[in-house]
Amino acid sequence: MAALCSSLRAKLLWRQQVGLLHTGVRLLAADKELLVKLRKRTGYSFINCKKALEQFSNDFKQAETWLHQQAQKEGWDKASKLQGRKTTEGLVGLLQDGNTSVMVEVNCETDFVARNSKFQQLVQQVAVSTLRHCQSHQENMSSYVKGFLSGEELLQMKAEESLLKDQLALAIGKLGENMTMKRAAWVKTPSDIFIGSYMHGILVADVPSLSNITFGKYGALVICKDSDSNPKSNISEVGRRLGQHVVGMNPLSVGSLEDESSGETETKMLAQSFLLEPSLTVGQYLQPRGINVLDFIRFECGEVAESTESSHT
Repeated sequence: MAALCSSLRAKLLWRQQVGLLHTGVRLLAADKELLVKLRKRTGYSFINCKKALEQFSNDFKQAETWLHQQAQKEGWDKASKLQGRKTTEGLVGLLQDGNTSVMVEVNCETDFVARNSKFQQLVQQVAVSTLRHCQSHQENMSSYVKGFLSGEELLQMKAEESLLKDQLALAIGKLGENMTMKRAAWVKTPSDIFIGSYMHGILVADVPSLSNITFGKYGALVICKDSDSNPKSNISEVGRRLGQHVVGMNPLSVGSLEDESSGETETKMLAQSFLLEPSLTVGQYLQPRGINVLDFIRFECGEVAESTESSHT
């Protein structure tokens, strides 16, 4: 009888231990699932995500908030340490919405980081904030309005629930490189004026959320008006070709149809040999198509350029 009781106690103890083991396995699986989810949601390392979950007893929201706060803090620490390092790489971003177009430039140290989706998301945030800034101009326009924003102005602009400078700190904390928000340009037009655009050195993003923005190393916006003398002219295609010319030939001003070309050193756009048809000047190419160029903006990633707030109405 004593032997039977001892055997039953042993079986009961064994079942309890197996049950605790299964429970522990289930808990470990749940913890791992939460860890993977937090890692995917924030992009931070497994070590930091594990630390955050342990600190807040697996409270997902508190862990996520803490990670962002730490990244921001560490980002500013890194920003101050990396401040002297050159940021000659990066991307130009082009975002268009109806009669509004913006181009922005954000710089980093290496092309490797420029190809990172988190850096590209930062460029997108800058472009979206610039677009909102542009669309806040509600004046009645008889012509186009354009403006420029410096890097300092961009840092103080709002992006969702925080400032762009906070988003920059987060990106530096995650990617560990010096980064700068260099400049932005925006153009808003009435319905009878068209904005042609062209991007060179296009980088295709592999994240669906970035499908509405185009990335490249060079970008151009060309402000055009169709004179209606040739209704069959494809102003969209002509605008793209003109943007390609602006990127390739780097004119300094539009000029006029009366300007005579001074050859290869010509800087007035309409007097330059057209990049895609060198036997014609840009003015000669446009005349039979009934399209007038009013203005243009050109960005080259890493160039030394001054951008000051200006407008045309």
